[in-house]
Amino acid sequence: MNLIQAGSFLTLHYRLSGPDGADVINTFDDKPATLSLGTGELSPAIEARLIGLAEGTRTQFELAAGEAFGERNADMLQRVKLSLLRQLGDPHEEYHVGDVVQFPTPDGQASYAGVIREVDGDALLFDFNHPLAGQPVSFEVQVIGVL
Repeated sequence: MNLIQAGSFLTLHYRLSGPDGADVINTFDDKPATLSLGTGELSPAIEARLIGLAEGTRTQFELAAGEAFGERNADMLQRVKLSLLRQLGDPHEEYHVGDVVQFPTPDGQASYAGVIREVDGDALLFDFNHPLAGQPVSFEVQVIGVL
């Protein structure tokens, strides 16, 4: 029987839900996911719970507040001038509280997202924390294949 180990390549169905029970991600009604452990596709805390599970296992586990995606970090709240956003993106874009805006990394090879928390004249307050940071989550998994 194949057991999940660090670096395993997996095929699985999974469901991640927040404290309100609403699905954040759910693959059970669609194609299963394929991923490699240790590549950052899942949080380290979730990966640690998968280690040792056997192919064919279906289980669910709860992760305490902050365990899966870290605690909320006040330093991840940043003000960005509207003039800079207009310079880097669409100069006519309208921004609203709750909007998610993608920013390129300095090398241009990837991006990261921030949620607008406040619109204040010539600047916007962005929250770059993971949306589930500081919250408990539930993770259900069905391990289909382990390589």
